[in-house]
Amino acid sequence: MILQDIDPTLGMISKVSLPKSQYFNRELSWIEFNKRVLEEAADPANPLLERIKFLAIFASNLDEFFMIRISGVKQQIDARVQSRSPDGLTPAEQLAAIRRELIPLTERERRLLLQDLLPSLVEQGIQLLNYSQLNAAQRAFVADYFDSQVFPVLTPLAFDTSRPFPLISNLSLNLAVVIRDLEEGELFARVKVPEVLPRLVPIPVELCDGTSDIPPERRYCFIWLEQVIAAHVSALFPGMEIVAAYPFRIIRNTDMEIEEDEASDLLSTIAQGVRLRRFGEVVRITVEDGMPEQVCQLLVTNLKIGMRDLYTVQGPLGLTDLMVLTKLDRPDLKDLPHYPSVPAVLRGHVDLFVAIRHGDILLHHPFDSFKPVVDFIQTAAEDPQVLAIKQTLYRVGRNSPIVQALMHAREQGKQVTVLVELKARFDEENNISWARALESAGVHVVYGLLGLKIHAKLALVVRQESDGIRRYVHMGTGNYNASTAQLYTDLGFFTCRPDIGADVSELFNFLTGYSRQRHFRKLLVAPVTLREGLVRRIEREIEIHKTWGDGRIIFKMNSLVDRQMIDVLYRAAQAGVQIDLIVRGMCCLRPGIHELSDTIRVRSIVGPFLEHSRIYYFHNGGAEEIYLGSADLMERNLDRRVEQLFPLEDPALLRFVRDTLLEAYVHDNVRSHVLQPDGSYVRLRPGPEAEVVDSQLPAVIHGEYPLENRLSLLRHDAYEGQEA
Repeated sequence: MILQDIDPTLGMISKVSLPKSQYFNRELSWIEFNKRVLEEAADPANPLLERIKFLAIFASNLDEFFMIRISGVKQQIDARVQSRSPDGLTPAEQLAAIRRELIPLTERERRLLLQDLLPSLVEQGIQLLNYSQLNAAQRAFVADYFDSQVFPVLTPLAFDTSRPFPLISNLSLNLAVVIRDLEEGELFARVKVPEVLPRLVPIPVELCDGTSDIPPERRYCFIWLEQVIAAHVSALFPGMEIVAAYPFRIIRNTDMEIEEDEASDLLSTIAQGVRLRRFGEVVRITVEDGMPEQVCQLLVTNLKIGMRDLYTVQGPLGLTDLMVLTKLDRPDLKDLPHYPSVPAVLRGHVDLFVAIRHGDILLHHPFDSFKPVVDFIQTAAEDPQVLAIKQTLYRVGRNSPIVQALMHAREQGKQVTVLVELKARFDEENNISWARALESAGVHVVYGLLGLKIHAKLALVVRQESDGIRRYVHMGTGNYNASTAQLYTDLGFFTCRPDIGADVSELFNFLTGYSRQRHFRKLLVAPVTLREGLVRRIEREIEIHKTWGDGRIIFKMNSLVDRQMIDVLYRAAQAGVQIDLIVRGMCCLRPGIHELSDTIRVRSIVGPFLEHSRIYYFHNGGAEEIYLGSADLMERNLDRRVEQLFPLEDPALLRFVRDTLLEAYVHDNVRSHVLQPDGSYVRLRPGPEAEVVDSQLPAVIHGEYPLENRLSLLRHDAYEGQEA
């Protein structure tokens, strides 16, 4: 058996030895994903503030990786777990491999910031100054700002024989202050950089040296808050000599484990867990270079981690705070604004329920507005013929118009049931607030099922009409969140088909009551029918291909990790089925291996919008099937969550997803990164004679680029190397 490797220059196939494992490591695959995010920050083709945004996203992703994934690996090591990952690594070996990947990656991040992005900002009249760069007038301004705004909220915490090492919360930025006292010698104190103040302190433009060709109204000047505090920290320790103040930042384990069967009140239990999360075990300390070894050792010892968990970097810590720069009024440094449209069938003063009765409706966010989804719930709240509304809520955001409409519906006398998933990671606090508000309004709130997260995206409206009860359904691939609907690519679907309505009703009964439902008419539902339903359809494609030779599968998802699903895709490839996988994040399947996966092509699309939709296409001998929904191909989604996939049965909608969306994704040569057999990714660029296909441009996804130049979806030669 041989491994086929794509030559990054020519896109040709060369033979190399078979790898040790036919699976990629999940953690290392995630690091590859974040590399692709960093590549967007490095790409000069992106507007400057968009590059800053990607750098902040990269930093935020890395924080979450440590809080969840690395903390999990470290817990396995502490528990002396010796079992190996699918690619053959023990937890200790995985941690070592992760560190080998992360050190050069964070160095690349710092070089990009210090040598490219910050100088580019200066050229555009945006200065992020260090204190040492300030002139006399700027220092006077900063001193006044410290006295009036910063000093009152600071609290120095000493550490000595009589006072314990201070408790330091997750993601907090701090100063390690070294003090010299004539009587007691060298002392240590910690000062927390307050989160209630802006991390980037604005300095009046008139005090700043301006770039000559940038007018004053477009110039901005900032200094880092921790440097303001460090420069004036002696005010906190009168009579003491300040040796130095060194910034440091910690990351803690935030992966809560809730013993649901022992929690009499899940709401209170999770609320307590959110509070405790701030003080889980430390998994990482980041310090600026120049911190003395004895200070590093003091932090490592008292935070109870090893020196290998201390990362030294150049420049400022906590780069997620750079996201504030994207709010600056500099449209010339951002992507062109995007204005979502409303499908023609829903424009004007159309009756939404009449429109849905006329035919199924598909929305493609963010190109299509999220407003019809909000209107659906708001209209149902006001409509006297509506008897009941049922909905799942996973991540709804702040000031949610959906939740406001649900509370209003209850005030109008409707029966309203809402399933709020309290265990939505990092949204627990927000969801707790909404759950309490809904309960106060009289809404029947259900918190989920024992041992399962409710990740399905469902809304059901029951309406009394002249010919009887009719059920209207909205389902989607994304959350009921009006804010993220402007940033994520997702699909939303309206229907009043009786069989789908019956399935959704029974699924809600399964979620709110007692049920051993094992069959649904149209939906594939995890954890009961989804895994088996997908496996059965892949195996059907194998059998069809053996007879007719036209087996074809296209899957689009966030992550592909589940080993069983990977194995059945390998079987399909071995049978000759042509398979395209669009996997934004982690992918543990290894493509391009002779006699194992040489008919599988994997690409990741990273761009201005977060690719979030899940689409599962089966050629099925010409009787094509497309399923949309909430589930990725991960063990947790298939076995430990309530998820749903729903079929597109309207021929026009099926053609739209097949010929326009999947067409653009499979042939994208602007945003695509192609997965190689060795686990690396190659960025596609259009060649000089090639048609440019950017799947995140509205004109492309709405099918407005010339039809005569579009490639056929069923061609298998979409990949022609780096110049696609």
